[in-house]
Amino acid sequence: MAVSINLGKKLVLLVMLVTMTALAITSYMSIDYSSETLKERGGELLHGESDIRGESLKLLFETRIEQNKILANDPMIRLLVSEMDGISGLELKSLKEEKRRDFLIQVQAFQELVGFSIGFEDTKIIGKNGNVLFSLVGISNENYSQDDYFQRGLNESFVDFEPSSTGKKMIVVTPVYAVDSKIGDEAIGVIISRMRTAAIDNVLLNKSGLGETGEVYIVNRDFVMLSESRFFENAVFKQRVDTVGVQECFNNNMEHVGIYPDYRGISIYGSSYCMPEFGIVLLAEMDEKELVEPIKILQTRITLTGLLITLAMGLVAFFAAESLSHPLRALKKAANKIAEGNFDVRTNIKTRDEIADLSNAFDSMAQKLQESLIEIKQKDEVIKQLEGDMLLKFSQHEENDCVGVIDMADSTRISSKLSDQDISKLYEIFLNFMAKIVINHKGEVIKNIGDALMFRFANIDTKNDEVLKNTLECCLSMVESHQKLQEELEKENMPRLDYKISLTYGPVKVAESTTSKISDIFGPTVNRCFKINSLCPKNSLVVGENVEKIFKNFSEYEFSELFITELKEKYGYNIFEVKRKI
Repeated sequence: MAVSINLGKKLVLLVMLVTMTALAITSYMSIDYSSETLKERGGELLHGESDIRGESLKLLFETRIEQNKILANDPMIRLLVSEMDGISGLELKSLKEEKRRDFLIQVQAFQELVGFSIGFEDTKIIGKNGNVLFSLVGISNENYSQDDYFQRGLNESFVDFEPSSTGKKMIVVTPVYAVDSKIGDEAIGVIISRMRTAAIDNVLLNKSGLGETGEVYIVNRDFVMLSESRFFENAVFKQRVDTVGVQECFNNNMEHVGIYPDYRGISIYGSSYCMPEFGIVLLAEMDEKELVEPIKILQTRITLTGLLITLAMGLVAFFAAESLSHPLRALKKAANKIAEGNFDVRTNIKTRDEIADLSNAFDSMAQKLQESLIEIKQKDEVIKQLEGDMLLKFSQHEENDCVGVIDMADSTRISSKLSDQDISKLYEIFLNFMAKIVINHKGEVIKNIGDALMFRFANIDTKNDEVLKNTLECCLSMVESHQKLQEELEKENMPRLDYKISLTYGPVKVAESTTSKISDIFGPTVNRCFKINSLCPKNSLVVGENVEKIFKNFSEYEFSELFITELKEKYGYNIFEVKRKI
């Protein structure tokens, strides 16, 4: 005899099996690879920190050089250096005093241009022979001809650092060329600017995201630390850093990520950002112990958590199986009743999950089946009643209507550039916009034909001036709403469009459907309205001669006849463009 295992038991067994298997694999994998994973994440963290802060520092250096170049390229500065270059002795001293004001004006204008936040403390402008032509801190008689910064600055722009009482200063050096210099010409002088390093320190000394032992610092080509240490005081220009990250940068021009001893001799996980063009390497480091310490805690928690999860999942699986199988039994029972032909049955399950969605879909299906059967019976009765009769029934009397048509211009060209969805959206905005204007003027929207909208004002009383003016005002409102329509289209990223409006007056017949409440109108008046619409200028209103006759006595409107020979000869009537009188 076969043993029957219901859905609940199967679910409990499956959950327990999956849980125990998953926990066993997870525990094994986490114990073996947790150390590697945490180190990798630590490495990614430090690599991200070194990249972000390195890029910020590099951009800061490049910005300072570009700012110094602005001063070096100042036409007045270049002209002053050219005038004073080659002069020495008392003549130079006199000329420096005479030109100091000119130099100072240009330097102050430069500071106002780039902002005072760059931390300028001194700017020296030095001639080609090494004489100081201008100093921001006062007149200087120093000669820089043997100075390393000066000699290098004659050939290139660069950034360097020097010790100071507050730790360090940043040196920005830029060559100065003559006003009429060409590529390859020698420099006529050098600008040496000294700046505070607050912006650099803000990048390096922020310990956010670096834990208890992490730090970010920079080292120069002399393997000397240029920023403060988290562990030692007064490390700037004193602490030597000869680690793997520094060696890889300055010896091989490469960045390094990995575990190695730092300048304290402690094993750390570090990442470097090499900037050989500035003679600097940035290092982001964190003690290896801080990265590995959570691993033991993680291993213990994994073991305890695994045991608790196994017990909890057993209980959860039992109750879940019961809550799952009960609504499924209800669905099965309802399905059997529908199979027997009882479409009144509903499950009404409210479990707030996929089974509830299934129940709603099931109930909806049953309701639609029930409605479909009723509709089929009703249609069958209608078809029997209509056998041999006409489906459309025309009224036996004519009524005089004003019939209007508004049609989109160049719709084929516009729609060729749009998707099907956008075309539908465009038509929807256009037709609904115009239909609202018709309704606001108490007109009747008959139907839309593609991108055209037909409307009418029924049983017009030609002796009532207010009624007549309302009809014409409706059409002119459409013309004058062109800009507002464009704004609606732009909100939905739709293209601009133009349209044509036509209006005729005359007798029409009404067709009523025996199977629908929607009516339609037919007759020569309708046909004439569509014909003259194609001859209408864009964003304008044209009317038939019948309309012109009943409206021409209104002084506020101007009727201009459009001489369409073909229309006159073929159909025997003219059309008129209508505008407001200015």
